[in-house]
Amino acid sequence: MNPIPHTENAPVLRTDFSNPSVWEEIRAAIQKPVTPFGFIAYVDFIDDVQYADITKDQLLKLISPDHNHSFIIVVDRTAFSNPEHPLLVIDLFDASHREFRATPSQVQGIENNLSIGNMDFEEIADSVDDDGIFRGFSEG
Repeated sequence: MNPIPHTENAPVLRTDFSNPSVWEEIRAAIQKPVTPFGFIAYVDFIDDVQYADITKDQLLKLISPDHNHSFIIVVDRTAFSNPEHPLLVIDLFDASHREFRATPSQVQGIENNLSIGNMDFEEIADSVDDDGIFRGFSEG
């Protein structure tokens, strides 16, 4: 298996190839601008069957030490099978490789904030709902 390729934008790695229409639905949700501000997710999709069903540990071994992003988003079996399509977001900056799940509609804010260093991974990870999924920041 080849190393995870370097990408210009934050990588979104597909690891489940069971349903092409679900993949397209998830991609569309990630690419949809957030209104009213028009935020978009600056991501590059890695859609290569060689990464089918890899585990987090396998993935981490395929990330080169000079990888240019502090996180990776994984579209795995859970994302495909859960109706909310919660994506796995893994911290590549910290050696703990903390993770959380997020709905595709939150990728724009996650990517924008993490890529420019406006927020730390922990700030978002600590804001997940009780089920471990980030659906946005609460208003209160």
